[in-house]
Amino acid sequence: MNRSGEVAIVVGAARGIGRAAAERLAGRQVSVVGIDRLADELAAVADAFVAAGRHMETKTVDVTDGAAVAAAIAAVLAAHGRIDVLVNCAGVTGTTGIKTHEVDPDDFDRVYRINLKAALLLTQAVLPSMLARNYGRILHVASIAGKEGNAGMLAYSATKAGLIGLVKSAAKDYAETGITINALAPAVIRTDLVAAMPEQQVRYMTDRIPMKRTGTLAEAAAMIDWIVSPECSFTTGFAFDMSGGRATY
Repeated sequence: MNRSGEVAIVVGAARGIGRAAAERLAGRQVSVVGIDRLADELAAVADAFVAAGRHMETKTVDVTDGAAVAAAIAAVLAAHGRIDVLVNCAGVTGTTGIKTHEVDPDDFDRVYRINLKAALLLTQAVLPSMLARNYGRILHVASIAGKEGNAGMLAYSATKAGLIGLVKSAAKDYAETGITINALAPAVIRTDLVAAMPEQQVRYMTDRIPMKRTGTLAEAAAMIDWIVSPECSFTTGFAFDMSGGRATY
């Protein structure tokens, strides 16, 4: 499907699922604006896109900063006049492999700001322009940990659960407007974020997947591509499973 004319913001585009999603959408001729705090890596991704015959604009933004988010969204609207899609892949695990009583409240707060507060700020920033056109697709990447909870990952599990709650609530607020708001709930996808976890933690999560493998970035990007397409028009407030059979509810 050629989707030229659409404008998509992809948050977390420098790495992992965000980069894969940005590449997939750019291949659909969507005008992609990649946002990340990792300026050098984001620039390198943009250069790689050009080498592959694709294009991505870039903006270095701390998405936990409300003023910075608002300014970035305003700049996109000034340049393009519209925002059709928001894909938010920003996320951190925080310290893993620890018990609840060992969680550092400061670390929990950092995870909350990136995994949940940023999602609110981004959603609030894009909604007015989407409401003006009665169309929009918002997707936040959550986690199977937000549905089930992972041992040793309290901050991550709790904030991803909160993100799913945000999606379910916000989606109902705008269900009659042509705007859909959904989540993706992957199990283990081999990204830099997962690679940074202790191997024991990764093994714990992978062993619970009936397919007995991790998901791929290509699989995640393909799912995202459809969820934020015009074709996905009658599903909102849903956390799409991508867990190799671990979650079937």
